[in-house]
Amino acid sequence: MAKIIINTPNAPAPIGPYNQAVVAGNLLFISGQIALQPGTGELINSDIVVETEQVMKNLAAILTEAGLDFSHVVKTTIFLSDMDLFAQVNEIYGKHFASEFPARETVAVKGLPKNVRVEISMIAMK
Repeated sequence: MAKIIINTPNAPAPIGPYNQAVVAGNLLFISGQIALQPGTGELINSDIVVETEQVMKNLAAILTEAGLDFSHVVKTTIFLSDMDLFAQVNEIYGKHFASEFPARETVAVKGLPKNVRVEISMIAMK
């Protein structure tokens, strides 16, 4: 089975030795996205709502590049710097799914890249 690398200028360029996403068979594995603005790399984090909205925009851009959308997502992982942010992140996240929500876990971690408060990765199915 060949893997296909997915990269788009409409999402932030990777900040390390990884790709935005990889297709393997009928699955798309999206690397964790943080609130970096595509093109400029500027961190968009004035508050957790704005930060989460940027993360979801970045994920949407990668899904689109792969010819998919949020309805194809089967699994997500949300990393939070503080579980007290859960309700706000959950509200923004939930607006991107019409029904049949994906499986998910949400975990609090000690630190995230660039000291962001939220990072989200996804697995989608074609």
